[in-house]
Amino acid sequence: MIPMPETQWLDVRMPFPDEVKYAILAVSVLLFLIAMAILIWQAQRCCSRTDHLKDSMSSLVTEDSGGQSGGYLNIQSPGLKGEYAQEQVRRLSRCLSLCDSVPASLGRSGSLESLEDQEEEEEVRGSLRFSLYYDQTQALLVVTVLEARDLPLRDFSRSVDPFVRVRLLWARDTEGGDAEEEEEEEEEEDEGERMRAKRKKRSARSGQRLQCVLKEWQSRLVKGSSSPAFGDQFSRTLLEEELPHVTVKLEVQDFDKYSRHGTLGEVRRPLANLNMSYPLDLWQDLQKPRKDLVGEVLLSLKYMPTSQRLEVGVLKIRMISKSSRTDRAVYVRASVQCNQCRLRHQKTATKARWDVTVFNEAMIFLLPDPPVRECSITLNVYEMHPGKKSSKRLIGQLSIGKGRQSEDEHWRLMMRSLRQPIAKWHLLYV
Repeated sequence: MIPMPETQWLDVRMPFPDEVKYAILAVSVLLFLIAMAILIWQAQRCCSRTDHLKDSMSSLVTEDSGGQSGGYLNIQSPGLKGEYAQEQVRRLSRCLSLCDSVPASLGRSGSLESLEDQEEEEEVRGSLRFSLYYDQTQALLVVTVLEARDLPLRDFSRSVDPFVRVRLLWARDTEGGDAEEEEEEEEEEDEGERMRAKRKKRSARSGQRLQCVLKEWQSRLVKGSSSPAFGDQFSRTLLEEELPHVTVKLEVQDFDKYSRHGTLGEVRRPLANLNMSYPLDLWQDLQKPRKDLVGEVLLSLKYMPTSQRLEVGVLKIRMISKSSRTDRAVYVRASVQCNQCRLRHQKTATKARWDVTVFNEAMIFLLPDPPVRECSITLNVYEMHPGKKSSKRLIGQLSIGKGRQSEDEHWRLMMRSLRQPIAKWHLLYV
């Protein structure tokens, strides 16, 4: 038997010259490098496309949830996708047309503000007819909401369901009020005087007088009409010397069953120097809605980054009241929305309402995972009668926080002093 030569398993013998072997090896290495380059290129392309899709989705989520009152995301039904796309195209074309009319000398922030103002002014259309009458024998003010004309229609449904919210606003006379305060509070401490001076400065910076809502009514709902007829009448007992301090505010709103009612415009009519001995019939064009200053709240904020907790403290609330009744109570409802995630709301205990109502209560919210890109804190102040059901009424509102491009001063002070409560006064509007 002829013995076979022993060969190792790594010893591979090829019947080719050395030049051919080296050529095959070079071609193999070249193909491997080309394959690796293609793989790296495809991986980079996939990553860049994913980042672009994430940015697009985040911008869409921000736009969709900007007009919502709650929820994580507004998922539209297939039947509304075409109408939603047309609405976005219409808004974009309107903004582009407005951009052409803005002078180039304006800065970026000024341009954006002017665009927003022009857009809001364009959307306010229509007029309201109402009448005012004061019965001197009974000291009774009668407000009658008669009709409205040429109200704007909703873009997606081409209809409108209007109703009118009527408020009687009472503002304290600045000179008279200051004189009375000086006479009644001459013996108070210097600290109290400094606090009153600070409150006056805050009101002066806001450019508005502190007011209170004497009475609030709501007219009947007229569905599917841009020129509705109401014919609702409301009355309130008022002394004749109180009339110069009262303003009648009528807000035309669009009823929405599933979300917050839209405001189409408002009309204001001060009663000072107004002859109402007979029914005074008035036609007024709707104006852009604006908030009314009704009080201020001392708010405390504390952020704990390790546990991702935000502490919102409601210390005290200051609101003027025309009535001396003490059977009314108030409470504060706080809600936080962080990174497009709405957290569960919390509320304080119910306190008897005074000119200065002290709460000294803290509410803790657990925030989502960092970083905090956007966070808004909303406080709603409600008044209620403990002995009545369904008597809750919104009397003040406040919203502060951090946005993508800017942040509130209170939020900035809180982030500079982590784990420390920072208190600051804020104005309440309604």
